Amino acid sequence: MTDSLWRLIALDRGDAGMRLDRVLLRHLRGERGLSRNRIQHWIEEGAVTINGRPAPRSAWRVSMSDEVRVRLAAPTVRVRPVAETLPLDILYEDDDLIAVNKPAGQVVHPSYKNASGTLMNALLARTPTPSLVHRLDKQTSGLVLVAKHRASLLAMQAAMEGRRVDKEYLAVVIGRPSPARGTIDLALDRDPWDRRRVTVRDRGGVPSVTRYVRLASRGPASPADATLSLVRCRLITGRMHQIRVHLSAKGWPLVGDPTYGASRAPSFDDERLSALVRGFGRQALHAWRIALAHPGTGRRLEIEAPIPPDLEGLLEAAGLAQGLWRSGPATE
Repeated sequence: MTDSLWRLIALDRGDAGMRLDRVLLRHLRGERGLSRNRIQHWIEEGAVTINGRPAPRSAWRVSMSDEVRVRLAAPTVRVRPVAETLPLDILYEDDDLIAVNKPAGQVVHPSYKNASGTLMNALLARTPTPSLVHRLDKQTSGLVLVAKHRASLLAMQAAMEGRRVDKEYLAVVIGRPSPARGTIDLALDRDPWDRRRVTVRDRGGVPSVTRYVRLASRGPASPADATLSLVRCRLITGRMHQIRVHLSAKGWPLVGDPTYGASRAPSFDDERLSALVRGFGRQALHAWRIALAHPGTGRRLEIEAPIPPDLEGLLEAAGLAQGLWRSGPATE
């Protein structure tokens, strides 16, 4: 490893007798991209030492007398995103904000793995000081709000924090949500073994609430995994992967979700539908509608993002009637 540095882990009494990988996970939580797999890889390649010698294995039990060091990549200098001439699907724009329909597969902000081609790169070519009000996962399509100046950003962030912004999503799930209308109130937190994932917490975690309405279903009532349903969700809180984790935890995983999805796709009499479900290349989730008070004028602003072709094709093949999501807000 080049451009790296060694860090001494300051052990405490809570580490005595613990597995080495757990100790490192606990002390290095702030590291970008930290996960159990990454820590195991460090140990295997000799980037972790105990008393000056390479650590023998992840399950090594740490003693308080041990000197544990880990070799980490040196901090990188964050480079300001540059403007790029990329397609932008603008749904609404004025002097205060832009509403963009983000396609699935596009990252919203540059990162060390995605330095270009992001939504932010495209926005910089259109306005000099764009600020993302919220974000979407790479493989989630739909509405993203962008502030054009600081006053607009602060106003919309305050509205978000005050839960005065309605954000609704459309999802195609495996199973038949029951009851047909309800609230999912499950605390969430980062998975301690893989920081890229989110998990439900019985104790601790961050309060997280999603309201949902089952709009239509395709398939028999039983078995549940032979059914597809169109669900409209309203975020009461906005946590990382919230809808994906909440629906999966209730037994209704999203079609195509590589992280929280079903272990196997259901089969249907319609071979075309079976193939679409098996081969759907991303989570079937679309940020469909946002409603808020305009940050400058205070008037009610409602914006909708058209259903993208891949999701529209899935809905058509499943016989899930289009337009049902317009039957009112997802509230109890």
